[in-house]
Amino acid sequence: MHIVLLANSKTIEAFSNSYPNLNITASHTWEDLKINHADAIFNLLDDAPLKDYTTITIPVFINSVSKTLSEFNHPKNVVRINGWNGFFENKTWELSGLISEKHLEVIEALNKKFIVLPDEPGFVAPRVIAMIINEAYFAKDEGVSTELEIDMAMKLGTNYPKGPFEWKNEIGITNIFSLLSVLEIKDKRYQPSSLLVKEAIQS
Repeated sequence: MHIVLLANSKTIEAFSNSYPNLNITASHTWEDLKINHADAIFNLLDDAPLKDYTTITIPVFINSVSKTLSEFNHPKNVVRINGWNGFFENKTWELSGLISEKHLEVIEALNKKFIVLPDEPGFVAPRVIAMIINEAYFAKDEGVSTELEIDMAMKLGTNYPKGPFEWKNEIGITNIFSLLSVLEIKDKRYQPSSLLVKEAIQS
């Protein structure tokens, strides 16, 4: 199977090492996209939802946590995936869109399980993680503790694999801020901490 992968260097390396038997064409930019004889495209770049996929007929998986398919009227072969750093490697993927037989063939070739969710911002895991990170920022802003201590407390106290600030560093503060900003429109519980907003603007 031939997979075209648009992603950062870390994800490309991890993906290539995980699937040494697949034919993988990797790139860091959309401009270098070459899909001749490809079976599927994974666009995990931050601007994946903004691209035009109307001329592509093979299965397309795009990293689109905050943006929905309906916002851009993407064709039916395009499926949303949580492609945030640290989540794409999970054994089970959260997907939104029409999962065709061709999509299934790709997912099975990668030995992944999946859950199909409504085409709404945030999926499930990103919503939860974004909320945890936001609460950690509130705690830091109120002087409850330091980032290091909050990370340690969450890992030891809840058995999380990473602390909220470790997750933030891996996912990227702008991704967290973007999701919270979208979710806040319908639910004020997601209102970003002023400290988180400040850091996102400065990044």
